[in-house]
Amino acid sequence: MDDDAPPAARSREILRHPAFAFFWTATTLRAFGSTIAGVAFQVLIVTVVEATPVQVGILNALSVVPYLFLGLVVGAWMDRWRRQRALVVTTIGRALVLALVPILVVTGVLDFWALAAVTLVLGVLTLFGDSAAQPLLPRLVPRASLPAANARLGQSQTVAQTAGPAIGGALLSLVGVPILFVIDAVIAAIAAVLQSRIVVSEAKAPSRAAGRHVGHEIAQGLRYTYRHPTLRPLAISIHVWFLGNSMVATAFVVFVLRELALPAWAYGVALGLGGVGGFTGAVVAPRLGVRFGAGRAILLGRVLVVLPWAALALVPLSPGSGVGVVLVVVSAAQFVYGLAMGIEDTNDISYRQAVAPDRIQGRMNATIRTVNRSVFFVGALMAGVLMTPLGLPATLGIGAGLFVLAALVIALSPLRSARHGGASRG
Repeated sequence: MDDDAPPAARSREILRHPAFAFFWTATTLRAFGSTIAGVAFQVLIVTVVEATPVQVGILNALSVVPYLFLGLVVGAWMDRWRRQRALVVTTIGRALVLALVPILVVTGVLDFWALAAVTLVLGVLTLFGDSAAQPLLPRLVPRASLPAANARLGQSQTVAQTAGPAIGGALLSLVGVPILFVIDAVIAAIAAVLQSRIVVSEAKAPSRAAGRHVGHEIAQGLRYTYRHPTLRPLAISIHVWFLGNSMVATAFVVFVLRELALPAWAYGVALGLGGVGGFTGAVVAPRLGVRFGAGRAILLGRVLVVLPWAALALVPLSPGSGVGVVLVVVSAAQFVYGLAMGIEDTNDISYRQAVAPDRIQGRMNATIRTVNRSVFFVGALMAGVLMTPLGLPATLGIGAGLFVLAALVIALSPLRSARHGGASRG
């Protein structure tokens, strides 16, 4: 593929690159499988295991725990391992674990602790898979085509998140929970076959010097990320964004369903509009990145994301406003929220992948992801503490304020003028 081709042409032609075509297809299948399985997991938790609220919280935490304890280590390993092989092995592992679930259900062995073990193992496999996939992508396409490639991935992810739960719900009523897990296991197996067909040249990591261990490599990744003139503000901005996002995500569902008394069907419509916004953002993101530069495109997304949460915090809504008015405001907010994420995610990830050398891609991405999960955990706790004394609109307002801070970090840093490939303009 020609690196000098215009962004629109790269976007159209990116799937003609065989390695990326296999990667994208497998990633899309896994995204749909994960959302379908998510419906089945929710049913298992509520109807089969009959988990208490505390147990539900534990299960949710277990999906994040691997990142907190293993994220940096796995990132260092991915700078030494063959990433494609790691991706295939973890997808096979996912297929096997998913295939085990219906056996546990049919035999009556599935209880809270068994489901917790399954959740934890899947969380570890997801960690390994994500840690392999992000640094592998720059090996599959020219770096100038990374925005187009990430936009394609973002589009399919958004479609999966929007349509997957509906597909999962329909299949659940037709075939039941055990068969739904079998379907997801088959999807994962097909994805593993596709990943195994990826032809990629991966650089061999240099031998580790005497006296050095994985801790030294983790520290090197941390230093690289937080000393780099543009990656440092990008990472800090992302961390602040995740803190704000965890607060608004925690408060939003309670605010809409309980305080505004929006019906469940209307809530689903609003979330669907968020998916449409995300897809739209991913479509226009590469062009915005080329026209304005990566830094300004990311900044645009950071600024846009302030608007919906500030509006929900300030607009005087109540059940008395009427379902129609509330639905319009909440749906518009979700659309802009999704649009902002579609724009910034594509340019954010593409810039990181383009600017960092291959030898440290795994550690750089793992450093940012691990801190993100940590601050998300803290933000969710903060939202839980603040919602009662301050109220839900105020909690959303604090989240909007954090989004403003995330935008300012970029606006006041050299990242603002950065372009894809690492160059800057004044």
